[in-house]
Amino acid sequence: MAATPHLRPAPGSIPTSPGVYRFRDQAGRVIYVGKAKNLRSRLSSYFRDFAGLHPRTQQMVSTAADVDWTIVGTEVEALQLEYSWIKQYDPRFNVKYRDDKSYPYLAVTLNEEFPRVQVMRGAKRKGVRYFGPYSHAWAIRETVDLLLRVFPVRTCSPGVFRGARNSGRPCLLGYIGKCVAPCVGKATPQEHRDLVDDFCSFLAGDTGRFIRRLEARMTEAAQEMEYERAARLRDDIEALKAALEKQAVVLPDSTDCDVIAMADDPLEAALQIFHVRGGRIRGRRGYVVDKVTDAGPGELMETFLGQLYGAAEGTDETAGTGTAVPREVLVSHAPEDIGAVASWLSEHRGSAVDVRVPQRGDKKALMETVDKNARESLARHKTHRAGDLSTRGRALNEIQEALDLPEAPLRIECYDISNLQGEHVVASMVVFEDGLARKSEYRRFAIRGSGPGGAEQHDVAAMYEVITRRFRRYLEESSRSGEVARMGETGDHGGHQSDSEPSPGKFAYPPNLVVVDGARPQAEAARRALDELGIEDVAVCGLAKRLEEVWLPDDEDPVILPRTGEGLYLLQRVRDEAHRFAITYHRQMRAKALTGSSLDELAGLGPARRSALIKEFGSVKRLASATAEEIAAVPGIGPKLAEAVHAHLTGGPAGGDTDRAPGQQSTDGGGDT
Repeated sequence: MAATPHLRPAPGSIPTSPGVYRFRDQAGRVIYVGKAKNLRSRLSSYFRDFAGLHPRTQQMVSTAADVDWTIVGTEVEALQLEYSWIKQYDPRFNVKYRDDKSYPYLAVTLNEEFPRVQVMRGAKRKGVRYFGPYSHAWAIRETVDLLLRVFPVRTCSPGVFRGARNSGRPCLLGYIGKCVAPCVGKATPQEHRDLVDDFCSFLAGDTGRFIRRLEARMTEAAQEMEYERAARLRDDIEALKAALEKQAVVLPDSTDCDVIAMADDPLEAALQIFHVRGGRIRGRRGYVVDKVTDAGPGELMETFLGQLYGAAEGTDETAGTGTAVPREVLVSHAPEDIGAVASWLSEHRGSAVDVRVPQRGDKKALMETVDKNARESLARHKTHRAGDLSTRGRALNEIQEALDLPEAPLRIECYDISNLQGEHVVASMVVFEDGLARKSEYRRFAIRGSGPGGAEQHDVAAMYEVITRRFRRYLEESSRSGEVARMGETGDHGGHQSDSEPSPGKFAYPPNLVVVDGARPQAEAARRALDELGIEDVAVCGLAKRLEEVWLPDDEDPVILPRTGEGLYLLQRVRDEAHRFAITYHRQMRAKALTGSSLDELAGLGPARRSALIKEFGSVKRLASATAEEIAAVPGIGPKLAEAVHAHLTGGPAGGDTDRAPGQQSTDGGGDT
């Protein structure tokens, strides 16, 4: 491995101003984004001593074919531009902080007419307010159960809610007083929302107001000798206090801060963040990262703060309570430019934010606790994922050797076809880079049926079509990119590219290896499609499910990879992911075809009988081709209803035959989505 000689800019051409730079590969794809106070000093460091660079930095520089930069006025502007470019391009060599586990949140669906309180995991949803994260889902359920005594808000699923509304009877929680039962009109939408707002305010830290209000009502009930009501209010107060006791008090009540500690070694780093609101620890979260360069703790902390708070844009998504950026951000390692980071966070919050390393008192003691958690998290991560990076590298090397490829397949695309007896034929394309799924580049296709195979579209013809369409788009987008590049060469950009340059297309980057779900026929179809387009530098193989053999288009016998090898395991993961993605799209297409079908208009044919007919015949089209006697043979469908269904779909009179051909159901011509 050696540095790319032509990559280094001419001496003196790089400005000494602050700015943001981008490295690109031969396809023009941005592979790394960085910022610098002095662009000349930072960029020159990549080329002075190549042997002394971090191994991943060596790989990045060797992969890069071009570098450009943009000058900015201040370091705050550099931070903002760097984050926006990382978000736009998702560069493969930039560090990516990953949750070290999937934490559950207490979520309130404020976007519904009757908001619901529930446990949620995964990606944040718009219009939902989150509290947490919590360590365990059962901890959320215990807290909610205590709070429902005072704030009896809705917790039921949409199905249960609709069932109660249709029947006019509330569920068990409505009967025992732990829900105000808006499903049956016992509370108006506004009354229920006011109750939800109080629930959210309590979790957000406004606890004293509700306890004082209950205490006053309890005293009033006792004075009026309503002792049963006073006892219930007493129990409500105890429930609120019990919920509060589950959250440790660590700092004064007025303290809102995030405490972030980092532990690292030469290869990886782990970060822990404790969210403190109203002096209480409202939640905690952990992240891990594979080091891409030899970045120090200060640089890693700076990039982490950018990714943590940059995605929130002033919402509740980061901390789950209060504003995304708190008044104080306490860190174990000061960012490289702590002043610029503080100014950037202040702009996001709309008021001053203090970023500092605590030196004494309770905050320093809490930082020591968070730091201990970070060190333990790193130790657990290294234990659980020991050899993960080397395992991925070993898998790629095994595939390279088995398929006799010129280089390791850093980008693998896998294709799968899904259909039901020739109906709703779809295809999926999944992308793995460096052995990891890159879901933002997944694509799906509705097969048009114009390829070889005639009307009865089979897997081989469908595979030929989807490969042709995907790589034809790649050639078209490459041609457009080349025209833009040639136009750019005629202008004077001052050594850097314009920020208004067009974004890369959906199919702009070719893979090193195409994997198709199937044996030699499918691999041959893919190879034929590539050859007809003139693409010769993309390898093709098929992976058959029966014996997990790897088939090459030109070989009579399959390639057998070791069953316990990492290479076969990676190919299986890629193939299974493509199969899952294709099946999901196929089901969506079938559901779309059935939703709002002409069967919905037929009186006497309910959802259960419709489902039985579709399950038996597979589609409305096949059902329309069946005779009344065949329809009547379906369990639950009598002769009279079968005649009505037959007449409805064929356009003939009920109880009679007709020579009129059944209407052809319209189909989506298919497209790249």
